[in-house]
Amino acid sequence: MTVAATIRAKLAEEFSPTRLDVVDDSDRHIGHAGAKPGGETHFQVTLVSPRFAGVGRVERQRLVYRCLAAELAGPVHALSLTVLAPGEAAPG
Repeated sequence: MTVAATIRAKLAEEFSPTRLDVVDDSDRHIGHAGAKPGGETHFQVTLVSPRFAGVGRVERQRLVYRCLAAELAGPVHALSLTVLAPGEAAPG
């Protein structure tokens, strides 16, 4: 299973999202710290889940980091998060 697929599966199981986008952004970071041949080191995640209703931004991110602890300790160098409750607009 790819790193992106693992991230997607774990987040889907943990948060039952209404929207989940996992984008491998590694090709934009070639030559930067943490970049490896073959990519799968830098990701952008958009996650919309009812579980985030009434939860602050920092705590939402902590919940995601906790869920993906193994990936963040290993192959994932950078993770950009947009974490929202349903009905919230993405910051822009």
